Amino acid sequence: MLDVDLPFPLPRVAMMAVEGLPYPLVAKGKVREVFDMGDALLMVATDRVSAFDVIMNEGLAGKGILLTQMSLDWFERAAALTPHHLVEDHAERIQALGQDYPELEHRSMIVKKLKPLPIEAVVRGYLSGSGWKDYRQHGKLFEYELPAGLLESSQLPEPLFTPTTKAASGHDMPIDCADAADLIGESLFRRVRDLSLALYEMGVARVAPAGIILADTKFEFGTDAAGDLFLIDEILTPDSSRYWPKSAYRPGGPQPSYDKQFVRDYLESLDWGKTPPPPPLPEEVLAGTLKRYIEAYQSIVQANS
Repeated sequence: MLDVDLPFPLPRVAMMAVEGLPYPLVAKGKVREVFDMGDALLMVATDRVSAFDVIMNEGLAGKGILLTQMSLDWFERAAALTPHHLVEDHAERIQALGQDYPELEHRSMIVKKLKPLPIEAVVRGYLSGSGWKDYRQHGKLFEYELPAGLLESSQLPEPLFTPTTKAASGHDMPIDCADAADLIGESLFRRVRDLSLALYEMGVARVAPAGIILADTKFEFGTDAAGDLFLIDEILTPDSSRYWPKSAYRPGGPQPSYDKQFVRDYLESLDWGKTPPPPPLPEEVLAGTLKRYIEAYQSIVQANS
């Protein structure tokens, strides 16, 4: 474990699964496990690490805590723009949970039971990842026309909303805005699009003074029985966003980032088919990756609190 100054403890051993709870498990993702508490859901972020849709055998001790604490901080700020999924007495219930399960206190959220929308709301401010691949092949960013001659990691003329389908397994796939509107309804689509762009701009404005670029991010939304819209899942974490250090930003190639790209870069150097079983991760790769998550928390949350 790294010796760092944080307002919460990081464990020495990675939590790879949640065990011993009296609540039924209702969902298990690459990182999070969700339990039914009756009137609400308990969402726990483990320390699992996935790359190329494969869960690694090793975890990052404390990663789930860092992701959760970043999300909680962002949800508090996002409340000025939109309702979110945290229950009203979240802090009190988490404190009570921690009395019986102290290992869960800082890595858990107690959230409303909502129906997730079948799309992910992606906002891109820079040309990277799958967006760069599409531009290189077609000269466009999915459905959007862009100027010729842009480089990998170039800033876009304006942030663009590029929704994706929500895949149960494997990669999410881009979907045109018109098809997304057909899927969830035109009025709801416009609200999701406008909120996503506003939330992205909120993130950009906050991290810029810390010398960080928010290149892109994804949001998830859900609705209650009355059809009201809520921001759900995680928000503006290194797992759902590309954060780049501004001091190292150079268009024309990939950028250093505050996330598990360190793991991906190592795996890309191996002769591995990107299918299970995964290769072992060396300690220096694990430590280097966790260091980046800690730096993201310290730069974005601690330095701006």
